[in-house]
Amino acid sequence: MAVTALKQNAEPTFGSTPVRPLAIANWLLFVACMVLIMVAVGGITRLTESGLSITQWNPITGAIPPLNEAQWMAEFDLYRATPEFINESGPAGMDLAAFKFIYFWEWFHRLWGRLIGMAFALPLAWFWIKRSIPTGYKPRLLALLALGGLQGVFGWYMVRSGLSGTMTDVSHFWLSIHLLTAFFTLGGLTWTALDLRALHRDPAAKPARFTPIAWIAGIILFIQMLLGAWVAGLNAGLASDSWPLMQGGFVPEWNSARGLFWGLTHDPYLLHFVHRWWAWIVVAALVIMARKVRSLDRRASIAIHSAFGTQILLGIATVMTGVALWLAVAHQIVGALLVAAFAWGAHALGRSGHGGL
Repeated sequence: MAVTALKQNAEPTFGSTPVRPLAIANWLLFVACMVLIMVAVGGITRLTESGLSITQWNPITGAIPPLNEAQWMAEFDLYRATPEFINESGPAGMDLAAFKFIYFWEWFHRLWGRLIGMAFALPLAWFWIKRSIPTGYKPRLLALLALGGLQGVFGWYMVRSGLSGTMTDVSHFWLSIHLLTAFFTLGGLTWTALDLRALHRDPAAKPARFTPIAWIAGIILFIQMLLGAWVAGLNAGLASDSWPLMQGGFVPEWNSARGLFWGLTHDPYLLHFVHRWWAWIVVAALVIMARKVRSLDRRASIAIHSAFGTQILLGIATVMTGVALWLAVAHQIVGALLVAAFAWGAHALGRSGHGGL
């Protein structure tokens, strides 16, 4: 009996070299936690209007902040030349101390991105050299590494979009690409870690596949995340501080002169309205999905219900407090947790084959 148990818990092998699916899974979950922190820091950076405080992208030297007064003044002068500073007449009479505050959040946001890159690339190289990566997983791990690199590139394009013309903010389209790439990376890390954990339990286990119900729920959730990113980018959370009504009515007044498509992509009042009510379509889709997940993995079902329930409450609280900083950040963090919970539930369905309609 003891010999059998030892054999069941032993690492599978590739030829004479042991692969380490559980170790790689735990590493990916650690990186996923770092991405979750990144989402939180990104939310703070956005809400404190810190994103344009660093006007250059220096992947190596940019890791070192200004070290003396002259360097600080040089950075402050670069910021004072931006459209945000000029067109807003120097935000709230900003002095150097206030600039240092917003600079810190953008600098820390970029630094944490560098740390995530190192936390992924260095262990990946180690596992690769040691031939510890199971067959078929190298392309997926390289894809996750590429997503991390793209995240940095998209982040710079987002910042650059707010440094020209009369822009006083970054493009909400680039912001949505930047944020959704982070969510997609988080989901990919979670999914791959779950595949590897299954492989650790059963060396013959195959990767899970997306099922029809997961596709439908995922698309509905993606639309809500996209709307949320646009709401953040256009400061549309400030369009109303009441719930469920807006401006004393159910449907707010919005600029319809340029058509529905423009309104859905640019008008803060219409975007706020659609975001708050599309949430209930998301809830319906996730409830149906979670009911199917429950018999397969009760913890995943609970995670989905808990995440969307908390997200709804935080969204309402964020609106009614006029977008209080920490509530808005919590709303974004739980949004990321909802993505991870969705990936967990979708993976359970994909391994069982019970994800049909």
